[in-house]
Amino acid sequence: MDEKGFMTDQQGRLVPTDLVKDIDKLRDQTVRAVVANALEMREAVGAFKRRTLEDILTFVGTSAEQYGVSRGGQKGNLSLTTFDGRYRIMVAMADQMFFDERLHVAKDLINACINRWSAGSRSEIRILVQDAFQTDKTGKINTARVLGLRRLAIDDPDWKKAMQAISDSIQVSGSKRYLRIYERGENGEYVHVPLDMAAL
Repeated sequence: MDEKGFMTDQQGRLVPTDLVKDIDKLRDQTVRAVVANALEMREAVGAFKRRTLEDILTFVGTSAEQYGVSRGGQKGNLSLTTFDGRYRIMVAMADQMFFDERLHVAKDLINACINRWSAGSRSEIRILVQDAFQTDKTGKINTARVLGLRRLAIDDPDWKKAMQAISDSIQVSGSKRYLRIYERGENGEYVHVPLDMAAL
């Protein structure tokens, strides 16, 4: 509900509330209540993550001081476990990568190779390459699939040039820190404690 006596519809038009069906009003109220709770939880989870990482970094600093070392920066992965081994916290750093325009050069070189080999090459190679360069729904290319092409031991100058173009096209836009919490099960294996709704 936006202005007194009116509700805004999906086209941005103000509709008098007495013209809106009761079920539509109830749906609107239900969705808004759920989303309000979700936004509160998002803030709480974000605050939990920030506080937890600060606590861990403080502990790591204290541990380093035992050896007269002052740790600078926050890079690197680490694992902390309770004395009884029941709980484990893992902090992992992952670079966020993307490809620049040289990836298109690599794709052109690879396609040229496949066209040149087409008389005697297997169709699986073409499918493998096409799959590697497929984009997802947001238009992003799967980094792991593209980088996986470099594991193919193909002795061809143009292929090697394409693999070099892929390597040169990799750019790092930043790093993201992941926090994972585990509990040891009865079988001794550590089980991830999920903090996302889909896993609950």
